[in-house]
Amino acid sequence: LQDAASSQDLASRGDEGSQQRWKEELCRILGEIQAPLSPLLLRLCHWLLPKLLTRLFLGVRLHRGQLEMVLRAARTPEVPLVFLCSHQSQLDGLLLSFVLRSQGIGVPRVTVGARTSPRLRSLLQRLGGIFLPSGMAQTWSDRDEGLTGAVLDAYVQEVLRSRQPLVLFLEEPPASLRLAEPARRWLLRVLRALRDGAVPDVLVVPVGIAYDVAP
Repeated sequence: LQDAASSQDLASRGDEGSQQRWKEELCRILGEIQAPLSPLLLRLCHWLLPKLLTRLFLGVRLHRGQLEMVLRAARTPEVPLVFLCSHQSQLDGLLLSFVLRSQGIGVPRVTVGARTSPRLRSLLQRLGGIFLPSGMAQTWSDRDEGLTGAVLDAYVQEVLRSRQPLVLFLEEPPASLRLAEPARRWLLRVLRALRDGAVPDVLVVPVGIAYDVAP
C-alpha cells in the first residue's frame, strides 16, 4: 500500500499532512468495498428470509450429499473456501448467504454488482456484501488500478487469511454464459493472494443456482 501511495504522490516521508491524507484515502476506498457486519441485521434477515422464500417459492432444494462435502471442506484448517457461482437473480446472494449461515459455515463475504442504490448498498454491506470500489470502473488495465487496486488486493488477502467464506458470482444476471468483468477482477485478487503466499491454498466450490421461474 505504501508503494502504491508513493507512486501517486499521496504520501511522502516526513510529511505528516501527506501521511494523514494517505490514510484518509485508504479508509475511503475500504469503506466503498465493505462495512462492519451488523449482528442485529444478520439475525433479522435470518428470521425474515425464510418467510420471504416461502412466499416466493414452493420450496428450496439442496443436494444433501454435496452439502456434506462442503461442510467437510469447511473444517480444513487454515484453508479458506471460495464459492464460484452462477448468477440468475439479484436474490442469489441473500439466498446463498442464508444457506451457508444456517449450515454453520459462517457469514460469507458476497460480491455485489455496482448497479445498486446507496441505501441498498449500505444495507448489503452490513449483511456481508462487498463491492468493487468506484475507481475500478474507470480503469481498463490492471496496471492502472494504482492505490485502489492495492487496497482491494490487501482486503481480499485479509478475507482469505481470516477464513471468511468468499462468494464470487461469475456472471451478470440474467446469465450471459461468459465471465463478467467484475468477476474477473475479483478472481485476479484471489490468484494474486495465492501467488504472493498470503494463504497456502484455497478450496474452490462451484455452485449452481437455478429457478423454475426466476424471481
